Amino acid sequence: MAQSAFATALRIPKDAIFALTAQYNADPASVKVNLGQGTYRDEAGQPWILPSVVEARRRVHCQKQNHEYLPILGLPEFRKAVPKLVLGARSFDRVSSQIASCQSLSGTGGLHLAGACIKRFSSLSPTIWIPEPTWSNHHLVFKTLGFQCRTFQYYDFESKSLDMKSYIDMLMTAEPNSIVILHACAHNPTGCDPTKEQWQEIGNIMKRRQLFPFFDAAYLGFNSGDLDNDTYAIRYFVNELDMEAAVSVSFAKNMGLYGERVGCTFFVTHGSDVAGNTESVLEQLQRSEVSNPPAYGAKIASTILDDEGLTSMWKKDLATMCSRIEGMRQALYDALLANSQLIPRQAAHN
Repeated sequence: MAQSAFATALRIPKDAIFALTAQYNADPASVKVNLGQGTYRDEAGQPWILPSVVEARRRVHCQKQNHEYLPILGLPEFRKAVPKLVLGARSFDRVSSQIASCQSLSGTGGLHLAGACIKRFSSLSPTIWIPEPTWSNHHLVFKTLGFQCRTFQYYDFESKSLDMKSYIDMLMTAEPNSIVILHACAHNPTGCDPTKEQWQEIGNIMKRRQLFPFFDAAYLGFNSGDLDNDTYAIRYFVNELDMEAAVSVSFAKNMGLYGERVGCTFFVTHGSDVAGNTESVLEQLQRSEVSNPPAYGAKIASTILDDEGLTSMWKKDLATMCSRIEGMRQALYDALLANSQLIPRQAAHN
């Protein structure tokens, strides 16, 4: 047999989360729970389509539909609605001319797109600081782009709280113009977020030391059920501290549009000319990677965000999911306590 041009390719281990889901699906057990992949399920273990999404989808289907391409940057009304949602209407009106936005393939696509823009077309350092622990894909995305990925201790496992000392130590010693990955809310995987006062301290140090905030906003509204609360950090950095920032927003979790890959990445810059240039860079990068993004999910999300009644319905859906998640976590905690004598000692310790 002739030598293959790909003989040097190595067998890459499967992604741990998706491999676990495959094992779960193959398990014939009648009683099982998937604690790996981050998808919301109903009491029967089935995907729950949000009522607001059901109605938005109905409206999209009722419109005269075709299958035309979207613009390279994505659905215009969606690209406007997302920064407005994140920053708040009043602040968005103030800085709208300074925003460069692009529809992305959910959060991962947004991180990659913004990262590529920063790496190739900015004066920022190639060093990016990533909390430990973090979402496993952060390292893969940014290493692939050529960043020097460094970590800092985010969580104190002994006190089960934010390791603020390690966080501040990193901010005080990081090279100016370094990038810092910030989980906007619902830190993955610990679920431990800074308080508002801690966010203020983090933000002020970052501004003083000229560090660049890169927000991964995968759970807005899904964390507390309150969008204003979950966007606090982003709004504080941009609106109060007047900092430039990159924000990658996903609607996989908070709208349940997992497979539709609905996301938006945007930069808040210090000038309309800079924003225009940055947006042209995003457009070129998008063209080289996916040409243009998918339309269906963005139309559903945009329909929700652009209609006051549907937005209100969506917020109720978020509150419903958050309340149920909190109830299930409490029930699990209570059950573990009640049956602690049945849990192996090592497992209980972990």
